Amino acid sequence: MAAVRFSKMHSLGNDFVVFDAVRQDINITADCARYIADRRRGVGCDQILLVEKLPDDPTHTEPADFLFRIFNADGSEADQCGNGARCLARFIQREQLKNNDVIHIQTRQSRMKLELLDNGDVRVDMGPPVFEPQLIPFTTDNNDSTHHLDIDGQILEVGVLSMGNPHAVTLVEDVDRYDIDGVGQAIEKHPRFAKRTNAGFMQIVDRTQIRLRVFERGVGETQACGSGACAAVVNGRRRGLLDEDVRVCLPGGEVQVNWHGDGSSVFLMGDAIHVFDGKIGL
Repeated sequence: MAAVRFSKMHSLGNDFVVFDAVRQDINITADCARYIADRRRGVGCDQILLVEKLPDDPTHTEPADFLFRIFNADGSEADQCGNGARCLARFIQREQLKNNDVIHIQTRQSRMKLELLDNGDVRVDMGPPVFEPQLIPFTTDNNDSTHHLDIDGQILEVGVLSMGNPHAVTLVEDVDRYDIDGVGQAIEKHPRFAKRTNAGFMQIVDRTQIRLRVFERGVGETQACGSGACAAVVNGRRRGLLDEDVRVCLPGGEVQVNWHGDGSSVFLMGDAIHVFDGKIGL
């Protein structure tokens, strides 16, 4: 069993095991991901992140610097992770894989621009949100700002969109008193979401601030979710409830989200913390 190097990192308590797959030969299977993420028998994390060389593709006129792969704690491979992207940027800088304050990465679904800021934060261009149901994917005949979802006989009004991964946002009066685990699991696995979804629960404080808890697809509730924060702000703006710049308060801390409106990118800004380095046999 070969030992490979990793870094443990987190953003607002959303924690990751990050591997350099540029200079190390690493193959992450579903069983391997579950082992790494196990908080008793492995390292313990919400998700496993890999930075890899980007395969040669002559069709890419503006190739990215690296490929970004994400594995959930349940072994499934994810499409996007805003908090993970910020940690990946700091990891790339710390490992000197690229000596530049601007990094472009390619996920399974999109291309992202990461900017390392002098104050230690990372600003991520998450790209424009996607509302077309077939691209989320979500079963419906329209792309309205909200949809009605039957959860065990209870009809919820949810905002559905993709930030490179699917999200369903529910507006609640008090995130502390809501059944995040029970309703979150039901939304995640609802049959109208062909590939499951992340379930966000948003409480509006005022037009520039929200509180948010997120039940992540393949993980469960996490301390923070970057793409979930973006999805919540986008849906809040589509409902006419929020301004362009919004502070998102999650259980693990705060991020700043900016979205001008339809057709424009969503920007996510927050911290990325290195915890420790180690080796694990895979």
